Amino acid sequence: MKDHEIKQHIGKTVVDELVRDGMKLGMGTGSTAVEALRYIKQKRDRGELMNLFIVPTSIQTELECRQYGMPLWSLNDSAIGGRLDLTIDGADEIDPEWNLIKGGGGALLLEKIVAFYSSSYAIIAENRKLVEYLGQTHPIPVEVVPSAVFPVIKTLESIGATCSLRLALQIAGPVITKQGNLLLDISMNTAFDPVEMEQKINQIPGIMENGIFTLPVTDLFIGHDDGRVEHREKRG
Repeated sequence: MKDHEIKQHIGKTVVDELVRDGMKLGMGTGSTAVEALRYIKQKRDRGELMNLFIVPTSIQTELECRQYGMPLWSLNDSAIGGRLDLTIDGADEIDPEWNLIKGGGGALLLEKIVAFYSSSYAIIAENRKLVEYLGQTHPIPVEVVPSAVFPVIKTLESIGATCSLRLALQIAGPVITKQGNLLLDISMNTAFDPVEMEQKINQIPGIMENGIFTLPVTDLFIGHDDGRVEHREKRG
């Protein structure tokens, strides 16, 4: 089965199993999350899921919603009340404890905020995203205030990180986040404890957020090459 077909199966499965009309729903960033959003649009065309309160985590997700005519909200809106029922998002890596690396799309700050204020947190991904330890296949994205980028790099290097400034592909210069910050992609030279490293990186002044996610994941949807979608649950 082709990659986009696997993502379509995952997107349909998570919506059918978890999304209910009237929900306050956080929608993540990336190609798999977009497939879930497109399936929501198909259900809306059939008169289903007409009363969702969708909070997007990136410009990409926002534009996708607007293209489909879906009303959008923010965590600050009174209709949301600062709390979401469910957030659906993808991941770049998932370790055996369901810790994540996210932020390949550059939306890690809002993604982490939306996930934190959600009662349930569903991660959707292909089985190749499962790793033995974080950092095995992807660097850790780090969002940095522009005026602090060079001292931040030096500090990260002092704790064993190799750092590179993320550059744009279609225009000259670095990637700029929605918040006007820069992104570093860092690799650690040794294995690390995700909880400790997430906190250690965020304690460095000038860093807004990093792409290690140790927030509790309640539902994990893993797509396989044969079209099977495995739903794993972890309830506190």
